[in-house]
Amino acid sequence: MPRLVSFPRPRQVPLSLTLTSSPAYATRLATRVSVNLEAPTDAHVRTLAREKDLSGDLLPKLELAGRLYREAREEGGPGPRGSTTTQFVVGAVGEQDREVLELVARLERQRLLHHAHFSAFQPVVGTPFEGLAPTPAARESRLYQAEHLLREYGFGVEELPFEAGGNLPLEHDPKTAWALAHPERFPLEVTRAPLELLLRVPGIGPKAARTLVHTRRHTVLRDLRQLGIDTVRAGYYLTLRGRRLATAPAPRQLRLFAPGEHLTHAPFRTPVPPCAYR
Repeated sequence: MPRLVSFPRPRQVPLSLTLTSSPAYATRLATRVSVNLEAPTDAHVRTLAREKDLSGDLLPKLELAGRLYREAREEGGPGPRGSTTTQFVVGAVGEQDREVLELVARLERQRLLHHAHFSAFQPVVGTPFEGLAPTPAARESRLYQAEHLLREYGFGVEELPFEAGGNLPLEHDPKTAWALAHPERFPLEVTRAPLELLLRVPGIGPKAARTLVHTRRHTVLRDLRQLGIDTVRAGYYLTLRGRRLATAPAPRQLRLFAPGEHLTHAPFRTPVPPCAYR
């Protein structure tokens, strides 16, 4: 007699669409719509791709999709509960990190954008930009870290530690750079510091900060590492019952090369741009 075999039901996975025509139609079908803005200003977008229009096409579509999703969440009616994303090419046409993050911060503050992606420019043979230098991956990483500070840590874009040229420093992550520039804010006493200030400490993420605040209500704090806190990075910025946990900031990571100097400046010789694999 044949044995019956039951197969598990496939789990639901998000459906993602890249928006090319109707925002209303796309938001009815997909839980994630992406409109790649590519750059933060009209001039930068025209330099990257003359056929694209930021203010007249890309940005209005992203904002419309974001409003449709936001209204669906607020009304609680039928249909997918979704969100929007976007992507920026970084380093090809002279855009500043400040310009990119100001646009991202505005869209996220208005709840029109869930998060942004960043792609460090790499030159490709046979393209108009093959003679340009590649963008260090560290710059892409710093933008991701800064966007996370805006979205999850309560930072304002005006608080981010931009350098004179409008870009984020590459040597330090933006949270550490902010903390080093504001010694008057530290140290914090972990037994009573509020959540919003704990989130400003390098080495403390949102989950660890919430766990600390919850735990200290009914437990005497001893080993902060058990709460998920990176005490090597956070120790200098904290006191525990009046005793500072470290006497100096965590040392910098040693580098063989300055950010980007390890990259070859020869353009990629491939029929498919490297960004296609991101």
